[in-house]
Amino acid sequence: MSAPSRLVIATRASRLALWQAEHVQARLQALYPQCEVSLLKMTTRGDQILDRTLSKVGGKGLFVKELETALLDGRADLAVHSLKDVPVDLTSPFSLPVIMERDDPRDAFVSPRYGALDELPEGAVVGTSSLRRESQIRAQYPHLVVKPLRGNLDTRLGKLDKGEYDAIILAAAGLRRLGLSSRIKSLLDPEISLPAAGQGALGIEILESRNELAAWLAPLSCPQTTACALAERAVSRVLGGSCQVPLAAYARAEGDTLHLKALVAEPDGTLIIRSEASGRADDAEQLGESAARTLLSQGAEAILARLLPPSA
Repeated sequence: MSAPSRLVIATRASRLALWQAEHVQARLQALYPQCEVSLLKMTTRGDQILDRTLSKVGGKGLFVKELETALLDGRADLAVHSLKDVPVDLTSPFSLPVIMERDDPRDAFVSPRYGALDELPEGAVVGTSSLRRESQIRAQYPHLVVKPLRGNLDTRLGKLDKGEYDAIILAAAGLRRLGLSSRIKSLLDPEISLPAAGQGALGIEILESRNELAAWLAPLSCPQTTACALAERAVSRVLGGSCQVPLAAYARAEGDTLHLKALVAEPDGTLIIRSEASGRADDAEQLGESAARTLLSQGAEAILARLLPPSA
């Protein structure tokens, strides 16, 4: 198979998205030294709408549409995403052939004054952009005030530093990638805040017709992370996963076995339904589907019916 001579990566223009795209760019240039790998920097609707929560403006898909248009019209060959931002119902003509090795999937507690959620006094304000995080925090720390927090990573940290929040919750992976590990006061155990499906992993999206491109990208794939992510995304897909539903799914690999935990919650944390499942990594998607069906049988269906629009 001949090596590529030129590849264009579509990416959001935020600092974290650029780090992710440049990481893939460097990996590809190491694999194919003669290949010219360039970035097409774009602003998405998800980056532009900052006065409302994602659950109210269309969800995480707002971060990928413009990049997909660049794939369709030939301006770009591949798009790099935070995997948790990629819709789980990705359909033709797009495909997600590569899921890269995962960074730390946990949520991070960030605060200038406090070291952990347990240290926050009654009435302290915690910022998060995620219903998933909000519901779990409300369930375990009902004395705290949870308020929406939008914007890119630097914007969120700026709002914290101005005193608008006592603490904020962010994905640990993003902080680590930007050299901001020192801002992490503590990491939330998955038992406290179960991560989002795919959190900490990068996904590469292409047109499904580009078989040769998929082959060129294959060395970037991590089989273990892929198995975990397939199980997690299957949970979300069965449940019609969207930003409108507090939904979490997190798988760990031990050898050839996956251990999966999932939950669906009421946004106010008054009810959290959980399921666990273990099985072969080769059966990752079936494992996720089984965990999702368990959630449905335990009452998640009523939560979904109330939170999702009739067309969902």
